[in-house]
Amino acid sequence: MLASMKSAGIDIGSITAKAAVIEDGVILGTKVGFTGYHAEQAGRAVYEALLAELGLESADIKRVVSTGYGRGAVKFADKAVTEIICHGAGAYFQDAGVRSVIDIGGQDSKVIALDDGGKVRDFVMNDKCAAGTGRFLEVMARALEVDLDSFGEYSLSAANASRISSLCTVFAESEVISLIAKGEARANIIAGIHDAVAARVAALANRVGVQAPLMMTGGVAKNIGVVKALESRLGEIKVLPSAQVNGAIGAAVLAARL
Repeated sequence: MLASMKSAGIDIGSITAKAAVIEDGVILGTKVGFTGYHAEQAGRAVYEALLAELGLESADIKRVVSTGYGRGAVKFADKAVTEIICHGAGAYFQDAGVRSVIDIGGQDSKVIALDDGGKVRDFVMNDKCAAGTGRFLEVMARALEVDLDSFGEYSLSAANASRISSLCTVFAESEVISLIAKGEARANIIAGIHDAVAARVAALANRVGVQAPLMMTGGVAKNIGVVKALESRLGEIKVLPSAQVNGAIGAAVLAARL
């Protein structure tokens, strides 16, 4: 049982900063903002904005846990915890049946296997290359002159997914530009990009040995094209409305246990 108190989690990612507040096992609210140049300022800003929305003050929050690549910048946090642990905790908190988590963020992708108690059993992470990440999709969307929020929907109308053979962001962008020059349909190119991302992430998943039920978290979970491409390889994937803030929720859950 979680302690009867308000706790908060702050997740500083490469693109967005997220905050969540929970009380007695209930999510009171979440907030997303841009990280920008100053991770510490971004974390404080998104946290204070959420508190203001909820009519709370910092004194009302018993414990704060930070996570994400910028977790060390949140000086007012009581503890910093890796995003692997927080994403596992957040997924299990929201659905205790989940046994595997795919988290695709701005600069990395992770596949996490959970045990029956929600603890991380194993994980694998790609943080050495932008391939298969939100940043990769951003670059591709820019090359195709498509708004990133519409990118996933575009691919659903594809007749045939184009083949994107390179997973290097630079070379893949060159391939996309060549396909555009050849007159390939935009939807087909986008579907091919999503397939390339899914192939990369599915390879990570196979290394861990994912088990159903499977949940996808992180900002890229909002991209229906990537989700569908992953489902074609891994089976049904659960995506919650709170997918983008799952790491912050997990951090808040862990903060309640301090």
